[in-house]
Amino acid sequence: MTMGKAGPGRYDARRLGAVAPMLQASKGSGVLTITMFGIKQCDTVRKARTWLDTQGVAHAFHDFKTAGIDAGHLMDWIDRAGLDAVLNRASTTFRKLPEADRADLDTDKAVALMIAQPSTIKRPVLDTGDTLLFGFKPERYEAAGLGNN
Repeated sequence: MTMGKAGPGRYDARRLGAVAPMLQASKGSGVLTITMFGIKQCDTVRKARTWLDTQGVAHAFHDFKTAGIDAGHLMDWIDRAGLDAVLNRASTTFRKLPEADRADLDTDKAVALMIAQPSTIKRPVLDTGDTLLFGFKPERYEAAGLGNN
């Protein structure tokens, strides 16, 4: 599994001691694997998982609060959706950080923060391989071709 490109402003997760292999969306043998990343106790994540189950959408779940998240996933999400889509600046965890930790966040500093404080990642993150969705709104999941619409 590719964990990210090394170089200026990029993280090489192997160098950072990435957590155990992560679940990842892929299209192996023509079967789409959907992975939801989040925190099991988060109400929004619970609603999204229940919706997927009700709609008959098979998916894997990765709890990044207990299992961690690696820089490779974060960099991929930032590359695909932008930092503002990934970093939850409205979270209680983020707002309670010292001003010095919140100020002047570039990508490198934000990735390090999200690895140390996974609660600062917007959730849930739903990765279908082709589509990456943050947060949960049933109409957005339906628009992405999920569910029995």
